[in-house]
Amino acid sequence: MKSMPNSQTANVRLTMAGAVRGARSLGPISLFVIPFGIAFGAAAIERGVTPDQSIVMSLSVFSAAAQFAALDFWEGPLPTISLLLTVFAVGTRLILMGATLAPWLNRLSRPKRLLALSVLSDVNFADSYDAFRRDDRDVGRLVGGGLALCICWALGTAIGVIAGASLGNLERFGIDVVMVAFFAAIAVGQWEGLQDLLPSAVAATVAVLGLTLLPPGWNIVLAAIAGGIAGLLWHGR
Repeated sequence: MKSMPNSQTANVRLTMAGAVRGARSLGPISLFVIPFGIAFGAAAIERGVTPDQSIVMSLSVFSAAAQFAALDFWEGPLPTISLLLTVFAVGTRLILMGATLAPWLNRLSRPKRLLALSVLSDVNFADSYDAFRRDDRDVGRLVGGGLALCICWALGTAIGVIAGASLGNLERFGIDVVMVAFFAAIAVGQWEGLQDLLPSAVAATVAVLGLTLLPPGWNIVLAAIAGGIAGLLWHGR
């Protein structure tokens, strides 16, 4: 990760206006989270999770990948250690996201920092990091976008709990393509020339190869590490 000039991290704040901007920025994308929430809610009920537990999990954990992974272990007696290790593995990418946002978040008070991190996800990380690099110093953008995503995720879960099974396979509508397109657009917007080619290629290769060879989530972690090492060696040569 490149070091940030002081001008990009000075006067960092968290305001309601920034939260509103974040919610507006990710509002349209957040709507496409609802079908994924419906799928989780329906799957949770099938696995024996109660409606209340399903909705509380979506509000408190707020991690689609980790929640779907947890369902594989949802049987009695609950294998707590295996469940925790799996959820940790899936969530390790958040460590990398937090480290990337540290130059901005570490300038906030601890309560505000924890608030921002509690709603951190792949989508609002990508949106906020891009905005921060363009001199938006209001971390409210991260919080507002995260809250919009969390609300839609919980809403989708509630719908799935009530009527998910009757809706059929939602992937037939092509909704799963929306997130891929969003991240592709963010990545293209951050492209800074041929100097980014090698790290990007290394990270993409590791991510794709690890998709079938590694447990869920680990391919993203290793791809970020491999891309970072490649970038360090390439730029430091």
